[in-house]
Amino acid sequence: MELALADWIVIGVFLAITIFIGLYFRKKAGQDIDSFFLGGRNLPWWIAGTSMVATTFAADTPLAVTELVANNGIAGNWVWWNMLIGGMLTTFFFAKYWRRAEILTDVEFIEMRYSGKEASFLRGFKAVYLGLFMNALVIGWVNVALMSLLKVFFGIPDDMLLWYVFAAMLVVVLYSSVSGLLGVAFTDVVQFIIAMGGCIVLAWLVLDSPKVGGISGLKEQLPEWSLSFFPQIGSGSAGIGTTLAMGFGSFFAIIGLQWWASWYPGNEPGGGGYIAQRMMAAKDEKNAIYATLFFQIAHYALRPWPWIIVALCAVVLYPDLPADDKKLGYVMAMKDYLPDGLRGLLLVAFFAAYMSTISTQLNWGTSYLINDLYKRFIAPGASSAKLVAASRIGTGLLMLFALLITSQIETISGVWVFIIEAGAGLGLVLILRWYWWRINAWSEIAATAAPLFAYALTKYVFVQFDSAWGLSVLEDPRSFLFILGFTTISWIVVTYLTKPTNFRKLEEFYAKVRPLGNWKPFERGIRDNVTISYLVVCWLSAVVMAYSVLFFIGHLIFRNWIEVLIYGTISLISFFILKKASDKVDVFADDKKEVAA
Repeated sequence: MELALADWIVIGVFLAITIFIGLYFRKKAGQDIDSFFLGGRNLPWWIAGTSMVATTFAADTPLAVTELVANNGIAGNWVWWNMLIGGMLTTFFFAKYWRRAEILTDVEFIEMRYSGKEASFLRGFKAVYLGLFMNALVIGWVNVALMSLLKVFFGIPDDMLLWYVFAAMLVVVLYSSVSGLLGVAFTDVVQFIIAMGGCIVLAWLVLDSPKVGGISGLKEQLPEWSLSFFPQIGSGSAGIGTTLAMGFGSFFAIIGLQWWASWYPGNEPGGGGYIAQRMMAAKDEKNAIYATLFFQIAHYALRPWPWIIVALCAVVLYPDLPADDKKLGYVMAMKDYLPDGLRGLLLVAFFAAYMSTISTQLNWGTSYLINDLYKRFIAPGASSAKLVAASRIGTGLLMLFALLITSQIETISGVWVFIIEAGAGLGLVLILRWYWWRINAWSEIAATAAPLFAYALTKYVFVQFDSAWGLSVLEDPRSFLFILGFTTISWIVVTYLTKPTNFRKLEEFYAKVRPLGNWKPFERGIRDNVTISYLVVCWLSAVVMAYSVLFFIGHLIFRNWIEVLIYGTISLISFFILKKASDKVDVFADDKKEVAA
């Protein structure tokens, strides 16, 4: 497909702005690795929060939502909507602690919290496992989504797609390796505005097309099941033309277990990865909390609807697309319904979404490899200049490795299932290590290794006797539940069979972070004037508020006025409860003063 001159002008202006921002922050990023990876710990909440949102908006996201909605209706989004619960837990129980810890990466936290050679091993292992291998998988599936876009939109042959992705990644490496996190975060803001603006424009144009006929025409042409916000709980399986019907076990696993039990990039229980990076880069604890709260509301409540609208319209416009290609309905709508200029804007929106994700993944992954591997084990006495140079080189090398992994990925959904199940059970340790002194490095090692072993059992042994062991948690929960149970039992047994973390290390950790929970042996008259009960109220009211805003906007779009009134009222009440509870213990204040226990 040929682009008009107006489209190329839009693309050129976007690239020029991106490169300018990267060059603008070059000097600040080059001061030291603290500036390179955390922007000098001076990000205001709206920059840090928007950067989180932009990072989770990749080229694959609208396509994935389109496939979910086409096959399962709006309710199919509960596969990821459930993670809001864990995200809000991070906001009120962990954001302040991550900022207070004053570390460079969440992997560095391991040697701050644990002691012994096992802690050193765990830190080095996670630097490679998360920063290199898991990070490359995430970059790989984002690259695969971009390749789908390029193939459908431009008709680029399969044997050339990887070269186009290489060119796109090279642009990202050029500005992210020069500008560090400051450049990444500020370009994220620009890229997010462009990406969301383009998605809203597309939703408006496609909805207004003659074949769809606006909201009323869309509702008339779609079956009722596809417009339901909630799945039907019962026997059956998800499928085209039927309500998302799942057994109680699957529903319970998704809503009750997955959000706290599984490690998943961007939704780590207790925070972690690039989310923790943005919290640690915030100006102070208050900005860290506000940034994370903004991220949860924007990510789950505000952003999904333009994608969902286009996805529903694509069902009407392209009814003959096979189930495996339903995601391409989004790209086909872009191709068929955007005029010159706006077509370039939507392409820029997709490239912006792609670049914001890749730049963060490269910066965050490199921070592990440099701070937690190179600096910690290979060159502990390296100068700041040498570390910054190594960071820039490492960014390029990580790009090349991710390209290699991209060439081996066949399906995006396969990577998703692997990551969710290969981390099942780890989440509880990541939460409790802040709240229970008895958790040690061996606990986390066991919780990291056990799900990989259990995953191999379900996929290569148990599946030989019953094919249901090979299904995703949405289709059948037994594999997920087995991995979760096996991992939980493993790390609990290991915890009690091994020695606790060194007493002095725990004393230092508690004095620095002052976490709540079971830390009585180390309090020594020092604690925060906050009670867990009020944080629980803040957490639950914020969860209800965000879900209510999500449903309020959805029903407003579909003109369901009674539901608009109901969810609008619930939103206001839950906001009032959140404000009262947070004011009671001054949740949003910066760094509580220490008081006598």
